[in-house]
Amino acid sequence: MSKFDEIRYFYDHEVNERLADVARDPMMKAFMSFTFPDTDEQVWLEQFKEVHSISDFQHQFVAYAVRQILAKSSEGLTTSGFDRLDKNTSYLFISNHRDIVLDTSLLNLVLLESGLIMTASAIGDNLVHKKFLNVLAKLNRNFLVQRGLSLRDQLTSSQTMSEYIKTQILEENRSVWIAQREGRTKNGNDATQQGVLKMLAMAAGDQSLTDYFKTLKIVPISISYEYDPTDSLKMPQLLAQHRDEEYIKGKNEDFTTMLSGILGQKKRIHLHAGDVIDTELDDIAATIDNKNKQLQAIAQVIDRSIISNYKLWPTKYIAYDLLHNTDTYASEYTEQEKQLFIRRLEMRIDPSDPVSKEYFLAMYANPLVNKLKLEEGL
Repeated sequence: MSKFDEIRYFYDHEVNERLADVARDPMMKAFMSFTFPDTDEQVWLEQFKEVHSISDFQHQFVAYAVRQILAKSSEGLTTSGFDRLDKNTSYLFISNHRDIVLDTSLLNLVLLESGLIMTASAIGDNLVHKKFLNVLAKLNRNFLVQRGLSLRDQLTSSQTMSEYIKTQILEENRSVWIAQREGRTKNGNDATQQGVLKMLAMAAGDQSLTDYFKTLKIVPISISYEYDPTDSLKMPQLLAQHRDEEYIKGKNEDFTTMLSGILGQKKRIHLHAGDVIDTELDDIAATIDNKNKQLQAIAQVIDRSIISNYKLWPTKYIAYDLLHNTDTYASEYTEQEKQLFIRRLEMRIDPSDPVSKEYFLAMYANPLVNKLKLEEGL
């Protein structure tokens, strides 16, 4: 038994059998009916018999599903920066995190269509308790981040995951996607958690922190949705934090959020691949001795890339102006775009509640605020 068995995705020789296990699950039928609405069930059940690798499944089914999501719930996906990546090189993509399923699914569609190496992607095991979701995740090359562990078990789990990521990138030549923080950003403030970097560094062995991070070839990814389809679903947690109350998730909250993220309207979406973090690591090694301060400095480098390359859609400028009762950025949007956004706000929250309104607007405005702060600091 491999030490990675509890977290790894499926080996190719397991794919056909695992797919057959869930082929007749009602959720698979729903998934396939969405992806191929005009195809008879018996057709894709027969096609499943010819799937013998994760690559087969991703090319023949998942890619079509993601394209359907884009067609039905967005006004298109644009990209930048990916042309600077090498087709034969594996990277560690560290990304801001807004949507449970789509962030990594959209990235992998871009990598597939660009001829780049697709990722093994981290997903919290709390999100895939249902058998179908667990199998589907592992068929799509997701590996599990174990949640809810004791402190001792957390340490062991982090070590295992760190080694798994190292093995994927340096031995299997497989790119890896991981979010810059645990859980999605709820308030629009994208910030890299030092704990994520500390976990990654656990597999460094005898190498210095910065030398090891150079071998991983870290590429920051900026994902920007014009509309966040889960914006209203994030509000209860934000309001609980505002009231200094503990927030307890509902029984099917994660699943509801996943569906809303997939099916909800996003309008335009942009993905940017930043430059590989390299010379910055040399600078950090030359000027900082303390390991924790090095991690902090690396987190800041990732944040600068994600924030500076984040696409600011009109909704960000509209939210800023509404939040501050100004027309500072009126040139960045039309009156029609503004009225559509106001209508969305009024439909998604109680606009008569000033706290809800402030948090909703801040969620959209903060990427602009953070970019302004970054520019002021340069």
